[in-house]
Amino acid sequence: MRRRMPQVTAVLSATALLTLTGCVTVDGERAVVPAVTKAEAAKALQRFTDGYNRANRELDPALGARVETGALQTMGEADLKARRVKNPDGLPDYPPLKLTDARFAIPRQAGWPKFFVADTDSNRDDNRWLLVFTRSALDDPWKAAYLSILSRDEVPEFAVDEDGYAEPVTGGRGSALVTDPAKISKTYTDYLGSGEGDLFADGYATSAQLAYRKRESKTPKYWTQFADQPARPPQYRTVALRTEDGGALAFFAAHHTQKQTMAEGFTINKINDQKANALLTGKAEKSLTLVRISQSAVSIPPEEDGGKVVFLNRLEGLTAARGG
Repeated sequence: MRRRMPQVTAVLSATALLTLTGCVTVDGERAVVPAVTKAEAAKALQRFTDGYNRANRELDPALGARVETGALQTMGEADLKARRVKNPDGLPDYPPLKLTDARFAIPRQAGWPKFFVADTDSNRDDNRWLLVFTRSALDDPWKAAYLSILSRDEVPEFAVDEDGYAEPVTGGRGSALVTDPAKISKTYTDYLGSGEGDLFADGYATSAQLAYRKRESKTPKYWTQFADQPARPPQYRTVALRTEDGGALAFFAAHHTQKQTMAEGFTINKINDQKANALLTGKAEKSLTLVRISQSAVSIPPEEDGGKVVFLNRLEGLTAARGG
């Protein structure tokens, strides 16, 4: 039976911000249990928000690492490091991020790691902020691994059982989807590398990326090489929840490298990117390599209906810059 996910409202004083599961032995037996209680999920969201705001006030990556993991932590660490170059004393007046109207999609799972999704309102914009929380052991704290920002119309209805628990997609042929969520990072990076395939719908993250790369690959002043690699477990785990229409919402990460090399007779005079300058190692004279990570939320349709995978949100962050 599928029905609409019940709403749980958590009003927090200061709030901001997968895994395909294995098995665990409980009292000598394998058990499928809720990943978290609603009360614990609200506490995890509160803990994240407090830590996120403190890290952004002090611009301290170590504080961010206490409440973030995976792609979100990789992206956040580089961002805090870069901003601290300009603001060595931190940002004491940093406006705190607040999230309200939290709705929790909590799956029943066996084994570790476990995850749940918090769908919230933000004081930053009129969209919904979806945060994926994960942990790998009972004694580990819940940390935010992904953030996706969706319009209200883009947030899908999650399939839930009679007790209101969400349904995780465990991957493999039994997923009954047009593609296996566990393989989506590799499928996407292969697509970017080859420019071939019809799995993905056109959009910023797909056809627009290919068009940009074609334009930048060769110019009179420079040429650009692109390389993409899937982000793999255990640091980067794809997670997916079944949606009411029989499809799934999946969250995944990917690595991207872009190397710009100047043509004969040209040199790099200036890097017009504050973050790249802050993260730069080496001296950029003839080449500049930019390393990025992306985190995406995609809608995967059911196999029986066909259709294409749609990117609902893709956030990309610079993590390193190297001169040559």
